Amino acid sequence: MFGYVRAREDTLPPGGWEAYQAVYCGLCHTMGRRYGALSRNFLNYDFAFLAMLLAPGDMESVQDCLRCPLHPVKGKAVCPGGDWLNTAAGESVILTHWKLRDTAQDGGFGARLGARGLALALNRGYQRARAEFPDFDETAARLLAELRGLESEGCPSIDRTADCFARLLAAAAPRQGEEARARTLEQLLYHLGRWIYLIDGVDDLEEDRRAGRYNPVAARFPQWTTEDKAYLRQMMDHSLALAGAAFQLLEPNSWHGVLENILYSGLPGVEELVFSGQWREYQKRHRRNSG
Repeated sequence: MFGYVRAREDTLPPGGWEAYQAVYCGLCHTMGRRYGALSRNFLNYDFAFLAMLLAPGDMESVQDCLRCPLHPVKGKAVCPGGDWLNTAAGESVILTHWKLRDTAQDGGFGARLGARGLALALNRGYQRARAEFPDFDETAARLLAELRGLESEGCPSIDRTADCFARLLAAAAPRQGEEARARTLEQLLYHLGRWIYLIDGVDDLEEDRRAGRYNPVAARFPQWTTEDKAYLRQMMDHSLALAGAAFQLLEPNSWHGVLENILYSGLPGVEELVFSGQWREYQKRHRRNSG
């Protein structure tokens, strides 16, 4: 994932930020415990969103206080775990592995070298995640290979490439459990995946052009006019609306307010920052403030 799925802190409900951070930290601890310390370096808020989405409706927001290398003395409030965190952690490691493999094939020399080293170091954790979630691993490998093929051809259809990534994210929805809930989760994640792929294309547009790399936005909109931007935003906002409609069909859980904030406030805010060219500066400020 790419780190675009974020809450808007100033509009979260009371206690929402603390609950959000407890899931994020819980996911970090789960990844480290199950897949090794290195896996925690690939943690981002996208999979914290997935974890909250997968949490059962009847589950209470219980928190423990745990220490970690970043908070060795005081510790942090952390969700203690469960199948929902385990699934998000395992799928995060699997997707990270395949993205590293992808970079090792298609990146620049330095990026290829670094990705190979990281993939090798992560391999033990990946093998465990693969054994636990074989269907997601197979789907991730197949769809990323399909996507790489489309991109290597210079595919001008933004719908084909976005659909490929959207199907990959939809596969993160567990197949077991209530069928109606599983279908709803798939729909939500599909439309979210489409939005993520497109916002990443906009964010990387200038960098990819300078490097001569494929970019789905550049392939579809070579001139990138004001009208092109408006048209693409309309497409992306439609995807967010469909994701939001699917969300309304899910039984509320303890993180309903946070999830609602992300879908209806956080993602539109990120979209505005990316299109206005302010997203990367926002990330730098956020990292400084978090540190």
